[in-house]
Amino acid sequence: MIVSRTPFRITLGGGGTDLPSYYENHGGFIFSFCLSKYMYVCLNRPSADDLIRLKYSKSEIVESVDELDHDIAKACFQRVGIHSKIEIASLSDIPAGSGLGSSSTYTVGLLNALYSSQGKYKSLEFLADEACTIEMDILKKPMGKQDQYLAALGGFVRLDIDKKGIVTPTKIILEKSIMNDLNRNLLIFYTGQQRKNNKILNEQDSSTKKNNAEVLNSLHYIKESGYTILDIIQSGHLDELGSMFRDHWEMKKKLSSGVTNDRIDSIYDTALNNGAIGGKISGAGGGGFFTFYCNKNHQLLRSAMASKGLKELNYSFDLDGSKIISNHR
Repeated sequence: MIVSRTPFRITLGGGGTDLPSYYENHGGFIFSFCLSKYMYVCLNRPSADDLIRLKYSKSEIVESVDELDHDIAKACFQRVGIHSKIEIASLSDIPAGSGLGSSSTYTVGLLNALYSSQGKYKSLEFLADEACTIEMDILKKPMGKQDQYLAALGGFVRLDIDKKGIVTPTKIILEKSIMNDLNRNLLIFYTGQQRKNNKILNEQDSSTKKNNAEVLNSLHYIKESGYTILDIIQSGHLDELGSMFRDHWEMKKKLSSGVTNDRIDSIYDTALNNGAIGGKISGAGGGGFFTFYCNKNHQLLRSAMASKGLKELNYSFDLDGSKIISNHR
């Protein structure tokens, strides 16, 4: 039995500039961190038969990889060269479709477990690049490159993406006091709304390719503000994050009509009236998790969010990235 553990991420700056439609013309920038919330992938090689067993939100038992409905698992098996006699089960701390990169977290974790089952060591950057190849090139999913790299590397990470799509990751080492202040003042709440981000990302992608001025200007701002957010956090002047998050939110709403809705707008306004200085929604938007910066009156914000039906996500920071936590072969 092999078990991989792979973290979910929260984007602080640059989200959306990691899509090819943007970085191929302008270059991309991402600054994100990983949570102590994980996707676990359990791998077993049964000895009684040659069947492929895959367990996720549903269960599949097939004789051939080609018969699998799960497109990511099928592509990973084919990429690694595993065609029979395998059982995979996945468990997650975070629901799918919540904007924290669940599909890429699964892809990286599965690849890590599969290569480990073959006795092959693969670097974390290799796993991230392989996950990008599978999701973006093979499966043609409308997505960027940050989720795969954050899931693989863990910690606080800066990603610089050139016009050819080459990613240069840099681990950001923060003072312990800054990390403690961030952990105390960044409050994360689940809206309870799961969503498919394909429609939102397809709309943003199409507008970017058409050189839609409003969308491009918003993405330019989001990228530049990402550099500023990184500087703010490294300097420890964290209260400046509030206004940056507010401006970022206004720009993000211009990327797609699906980013917000009446309920999300109401949640945001309630948060600002109850202690939050600013906030941003996870992933492409439309639901998932809100991250608010609140430097005081934390309990006031918690109570206000609870009254809106939101549940707080208690977390710490993951600094390890994807790792094998059990390997008994």
